[in-house]
Amino acid sequence: MKELASIEKEVNGLTQKLKNLKKEIGKVIVGQEETVDQLLITFLAGGHALLEGVPGLAKTLMIRTLAQAIDLKFKRIQFTPDLMPSDIIGTEILEEDHSTGKKFFKFNKGPIFANIVLADEINRTPPKTQAALLEAMQEFEVTYSGNTYKLDRPFFILATQNPIEQSGTFPLPEAQQDRFLFYIKIGYPEATEETNILKNTTGVKKETLREVISGEDILRLQHLVREVPISDDLIEFVSKVVRATRPETTSINYVKEWVNWGAGPRAGQAMILTAKARALLQGRLSVTLDDLEQVAIPVLRHRIIVNFRAEAEGITSDKVTNEILKATIPTLKK
Repeated sequence: MKELASIEKEVNGLTQKLKNLKKEIGKVIVGQEETVDQLLITFLAGGHALLEGVPGLAKTLMIRTLAQAIDLKFKRIQFTPDLMPSDIIGTEILEEDHSTGKKFFKFNKGPIFANIVLADEINRTPPKTQAALLEAMQEFEVTYSGNTYKLDRPFFILATQNPIEQSGTFPLPEAQQDRFLFYIKIGYPEATEETNILKNTTGVKKETLREVISGEDILRLQHLVREVPISDDLIEFVSKVVRATRPETTSINYVKEWVNWGAGPRAGQAMILTAKARALLQGRLSVTLDDLEQVAIPVLRHRIIVNFRAEAEGITSDKVTNEILKATIPTLKK
């Protein structure tokens, strides 16, 4: 009982810091609460996020604001068609030891060596450069010239992409998209929110942000996320949802009709981890069905590949996920 009370006290202290973090972000970002929550859930689960939205929706500002309120190293990489992998990872430079006159190669670390990395407009760079992120995202390390360099933890990649102006862009391959825990779509603000945005951003006043949470706090929260319990029934529910996305194993006609490829086991892992992170973000130490419902769409959005006919009919992976949830939730409640 004493140990449980100690854990609850620690969780309460850390969740209060998360509330303070959201409050700091709210000084700059008006509305977009769901998006901010999804970013924090991804961070707490130890994954990476892909954000999509039309220009002017504060994607870059949101990520920069998040970084300013956390005591961590932040780097922004502007992805362009001429960006090379060495521009991200780093490169070796020839140096001379002035005491001995000997020359040697020294690895000069690139911007990937930060805790929070903003990969801005990731779909504007060729696949070769996009692939330079793969090892960093999955293994939390990079390899250059046969040497492996560990990345500092926590390590969080936030990539943005623009859904319009697709000429001259390079869509992310499905294998790389799968490395993102969440695929977050940002919509237009509500009318009152837009009025407040116009009011707050066209004057001379600028908000000063405080660093309200440390890297050590984030690492501890990431560890606590994995300790949040989830019932066997809910794990089985996640398995049913993921298996239902696959046309060859599903019993849902909607999926058979509109889906080419379903989600792999990584999707189930992502659902459980992000549901645990959502529970912790709300100060709870147990996962509920609602947690799983809320994370299902951003987890499966980029892992369900609809067929050409579905695209022509306007059937998206989000609609498919909603149909799967409708069919699967009643089986849990029986």
